[in-house]
Amino acid sequence: MNGLKASAAEIGGLAERLAGGSRPGCEMLICPPATLLLIFEPLTEAAGIGLGAQDCHPKASGAHTGDISAEMLADIGCSYVIVGHSERRTDHGETNEIVMAKALAVHRAGLAAIICIGETEAERDAGKTLDIVASQIKGSVPEGATAENTVVAYEPIWAIGTGRTPSTDDVAEVHALIRKELSGALGATAVAMRILYGGSVKPSNAKELMAVANVDGALVGGASLKASDFWGIIEAYA
Repeated sequence: MNGLKASAAEIGGLAERLAGGSRPGCEMLICPPATLLLIFEPLTEAAGIGLGAQDCHPKASGAHTGDISAEMLADIGCSYVIVGHSERRTDHGETNEIVMAKALAVHRAGLAAIICIGETEAERDAGKTLDIVASQIKGSVPEGATAENTVVAYEPIWAIGTGRTPSTDDVAEVHALIRKELSGALGATAVAMRILYGGSVKPSNAKELMAVANVDGALVGGASLKASDFWGIIEAYA
């Protein structure tokens, strides 16, 4: 819940770098608040940057005041929708079942779902990280998920916005488990499915984190609010 209309200037900052010939070897995606989607859409399209939303309702339409359907997001030019972000799970009590229903809605609308999973500090301290992550994969990722319509993002809740990050060995262990669980559930498509790491990713640690096995990109939080910081992370793929 950050950003006003003036934030469009940050898209301009990215566009300038891209127009200057700087195009790192990665796909770029911005998921702003819903109020900014229509403003950002022409800017991101012109710059060759993807546009996504932060959430959606499981149903396509109906009496759900204040909610937005995946079909509505597709209609305004979104290509991705984040579902099950830790703050949705924590602040709004979203369960694995709700997250899966939203992921299915995203697929129904022809978009790609970014399904978030991750453990709390208490769960980590209790040694339950791998069990929690495995259960969230089983409960949140639909059977019909493919590498084309689904991305999984691991975000240890205790690391989001705190400046703390797990060690690269810890990240590698969790991402290897995610790949294994996806392969067991989905088969061959899991090999190509992207697994993102999210949790205090910033320019100073992006290159190291992005080099970890089975880390196929980053889900960036606060560091995405300024073009200069976001570009510093993108440069990990330069």
